[in-house]
Amino acid sequence: MKQTLIQNIQVWTMDEQDTRFSGWVLLEDDKIAATGEGRPPACAEVLDGEGGVLTPGLIDIHSHLGLYEDGLGFEGADGNEDTDPVTPQLRAIDGINPMDRGFQEAREAGVTTVAVSPGSANPIGGQIALLKTAGRRVDDMVLKAPLAIKFALGENPKSVYHDKDEAPVTRMATAALIREQLYKAKEYFSRKARAEDDPDQDDPDYDSKLEALLPLLWGKAEAHFHAHRADDIFTALRIAKEFGLRAVIIHGTEAHLVADLLAEEHVPVVCGPYMTDRSKPELRHLTDEAPGLLCKAGIPTAVTVDHPEIPLRLLPMALMLAVRAGMDKIDALRAVTSVPAQIAGMENRIGSLREGMDADCVLWSGDPLDITTQVQAVFINGALEYRRTR
Repeated sequence: MKQTLIQNIQVWTMDEQDTRFSGWVLLEDDKIAATGEGRPPACAEVLDGEGGVLTPGLIDIHSHLGLYEDGLGFEGADGNEDTDPVTPQLRAIDGINPMDRGFQEAREAGVTTVAVSPGSANPIGGQIALLKTAGRRVDDMVLKAPLAIKFALGENPKSVYHDKDEAPVTRMATAALIREQLYKAKEYFSRKARAEDDPDQDDPDYDSKLEALLPLLWGKAEAHFHAHRADDIFTALRIAKEFGLRAVIIHGTEAHLVADLLAEEHVPVVCGPYMTDRSKPELRHLTDEAPGLLCKAGIPTAVTVDHPEIPLRLLPMALMLAVRAGMDKIDALRAVTSVPAQIAGMENRIGSLREGMDADCVLWSGDPLDITTQVQAVFINGALEYRRTR
């Protein structure tokens, strides 16, 4: 049994009560064994936090980390299989390089968990995986795979396939392709169920695309919809309702313009990246104010930097900009801890500091939302993965 005591710290639990106290946290193997105030327990390995702040490890619920490798072009680009608009059978874990420098830089910034997604070239892009950011073999880093199926609406699939002179070149065709594949998956599942119940019925021929969509239809995986414009967001919700999917809106650049309507839908929005230029027409309403406005409307809001669009090492900076633009500080920290954990259905393991949770935590020299604050230490699964030495 390995124990580490982190003491002389301000503990920010980021739980529902937003508990904060001066005290200590005891890590035991890969879990948080105890937290407390006052006299800490005896422990052979002690880290003195010197009055710093301890938070849960940061979570970015939408990234392409390891699928687009640092400093490489085509050779390291494994996020978009743009030879077929419908590819739910593709798994992000088969393209991720854990040795990519982005993982190290993410850890050094306090990011301990990421969802790694295929890109947005295809209406159905593939299977998203939730990973810890420490490890050399992706199989050892997986928290949940598939976490979700990636769907994309709007300009990205239109522009990719317009250049190829094949469908989809309109928003109508994009939605139609998604619906067609989901209907086929429903029928495929019905035929499998009938064959299981009736020995006279033949099993359908194996179809890797339809098999990949079954966890989605069963409610065991989410539907992550890349959607910027308000009309695309509502197309995503329309499709989700038709098939009983658990939808998450990724980017939602115009979500703040329809926040009152989205609040009624109880759908989470993963907001960002907003530290970028308006590189295409559907980004014309891009603003740092968006995450704060969504939170104020009562919408579960996470923040993403969409690595490598903006490197993951700048995730804390994205929070600072959101706060400067009006977002509440607690909401900002929750947007990269407890909220993405809840979106992923992993709130019993990550996203807060309490007994029994994964021992993923970040020691900051001060307020995490102060530009001068430094990450002092990062623990993932109880192991010290980064210690500042300069």
